[in-house]
Amino acid sequence: MVGSKEDQPVAQFEPRQLIFATLDYKVTFYPSRTPSPIPVTVMESSKTTTPESQIESSASNHSNNPWRWVVPLLLLAGGFLLGKISPPMASQTPAKEQSKALKPRPVTITTLSTGTATRKVSLLGQVEATQQSTLRSQSSGVVQKILVQPGDRVKTGMVVAILDDSDQKLGIAQAQAQLAQQKSNLARLDAGTRPEIIAQRQAAVASALARERVAHDNLKRIKELVKEGALSQRTLVEAQSSLDEYQGERLEAQAELAEAKAGPIREEIAAQRANVSLAQANLAQAELAQQRTRIVSSQTGVVRTRTVSQGDLVEISSPILTLVASDRFDIFLELPEELTGQVTPGMTVELTSRVLPEWKKVQPITAVVPSADSTSRRQRVRVQIEDPPPGLLSGMAIAANLSIPSNRSSFVVSRDALTRREDQWFVFKVADSKAEQIEVEMIADMGQKVAIYHPSLETGQQIVLRGGDGLQDGASVKIVN
Repeated sequence: MVGSKEDQPVAQFEPRQLIFATLDYKVTFYPSRTPSPIPVTVMESSKTTTPESQIESSASNHSNNPWRWVVPLLLLAGGFLLGKISPPMASQTPAKEQSKALKPRPVTITTLSTGTATRKVSLLGQVEATQQSTLRSQSSGVVQKILVQPGDRVKTGMVVAILDDSDQKLGIAQAQAQLAQQKSNLARLDAGTRPEIIAQRQAAVASALARERVAHDNLKRIKELVKEGALSQRTLVEAQSSLDEYQGERLEAQAELAEAKAGPIREEIAAQRANVSLAQANLAQAELAQQRTRIVSSQTGVVRTRTVSQGDLVEISSPILTLVASDRFDIFLELPEELTGQVTPGMTVELTSRVLPEWKKVQPITAVVPSADSTSRRQRVRVQIEDPPPGLLSGMAIAANLSIPSNRSSFVVSRDALTRREDQWFVFKVADSKAEQIEVEMIADMGQKVAIYHPSLETGQQIVLRGGDGLQDGASVKIVN
């Protein structure tokens, strides 16, 4: 049995429930605010129905009413929208939280002080050997031994090659003999004339006197015979000539005797001593020639190239090997064009190398090259380092950081005191527990320290060191240690 529309009961709305008796469905929703009760009028049917008829009517409605799902869905959507539109009470800011937002912000401060601003400029350069030399032979001969190879480290005075010295040994023997002879002559002059020599000279004088007397007597006899006519005038001339000859021999013997008795003069001794010195020099030259057959290193360094091998015949000045100094290096760094003429000797650079990641060295600039490099067209500076690390070799690339002092007045502060917003730098000056935001110019970035400037900043002013992130201009601050 199906009831009419008037027989169907009307849903009643209560504060927290909506009951649809017709559909036997119970829908409950909880709005954010408790709504006022909705008055609903229930229309009673004019017909009197029994409970059995109501049950049948309800079952019939379930099967034949196509709108039975629409009403519940609309009510659910309305309740959901009502909850979204109503502002939640929990979103309202309590008065206590508002009071907390107004409390002063704790910050740490620092005092401004002037300083020297230095900026760092990255430079690139190359390592070059301070000394590079070619060892050459100072003597001719055949190479007997070669004692080093390319890459070997040598020290000053170390023998690197040996030549045949047979000819030099013969020259030494000859020089020694000449020296011995000259020394003997000098010793004889220093000792003076021996008594035997004097006696011999005396005997020679006596013999010459005897011959002279015989010749004189013979001349006297011949003169008388010539007067008598027994002998010719020619015989007299020959006798006179013999007498003159014997007189000359006597005079010579007497002079030699006088010389023997007087001994050598100073000039003779000095001349002989000069002969001895010459012989000694000849011997030293011969010994030096032999020493030069042993080719030694003139400096400490590393063998770069070797040009001879064992058995080669070399002449004087023939190259043997090339050495580069390893105890000191020159580092040439190229300057950017904007720094040309601004760098002076004495400025410091920090050297680093990719080959030696743990090596760092701070060195002053030794000299500034007064001309530009022919390849890069840039000015170069020279930095000399003593006792370089073993891994640093000539020809390697090297990097450096150049510290250039600024001539502008500035304040040096910790990097923590700066606040960056977009492309601007700010500091907060503290006065009367208020933060005043000041835009500053960064003069130089020195790592942990920076140099800043603003006309309103003064020495001794207090600025925020930590706690400036998010701080606003004019905000209240509280200084803490």
